[in-house]
Amino acid sequence: MTIFVAGLLVFLGIHSISIVAPRWRDAQATRMGEYGWKGLYALVSIASLVTMIYGYGIARQTPVVVYAPPLPLRHLAFLLMLPVFPLLIAAYLPGRVKRLTRNPMLLAVILWAVAHLVANGTLNDLLLFGAFLLWAVADLISVSRRPNVRPVPGAPASAMNDVIVVVAGLGLYAFMLLWAHTRVVGVSPLG
Repeated sequence: MTIFVAGLLVFLGIHSISIVAPRWRDAQATRMGEYGWKGLYALVSIASLVTMIYGYGIARQTPVVVYAPPLPLRHLAFLLMLPVFPLLIAAYLPGRVKRLTRNPMLLAVILWAVAHLVANGTLNDLLLFGAFLLWAVADLISVSRRPNVRPVPGAPASAMNDVIVVVAGLGLYAFMLLWAHTRVVGVSPLG
């Protein structure tokens, strides 16, 4: 559990710099150059993500059950996950979906975390999804209060982007649900 928590803390910590110290972040990007800062950020993110995934795998071997979610909550999880992939894609393909949601990436993380919290009841699940939920809510609040939000790189705005967002997002959802979740995570959401 220690490896998992360490990876989680470092991963969310590096992703929280703009929440707790936006001026410090900007100063580092100026001092190191934008690419230098992004390179360091990426390296720390990747290393902590690998550590978190590895530690989570170890923690899953001896799960501590906090609660057993009833079956209807699994159905709720499927419903909550439905817009997650379209929202993730909408963050990079501006259109009406992005304009209406304003922060589709953070909304996707919130829905993903809530869906997994209602469907899983082990301690490592509560730590993982609860931490991501708290981080995403804090970042959503922070973004709404920042005077200058850095733009997310992506495609030019287009009405066609909304079609791509919905079709590709629902396709990714089906792919994850029917095949990838079992292969990558080792747990079938369907059974």
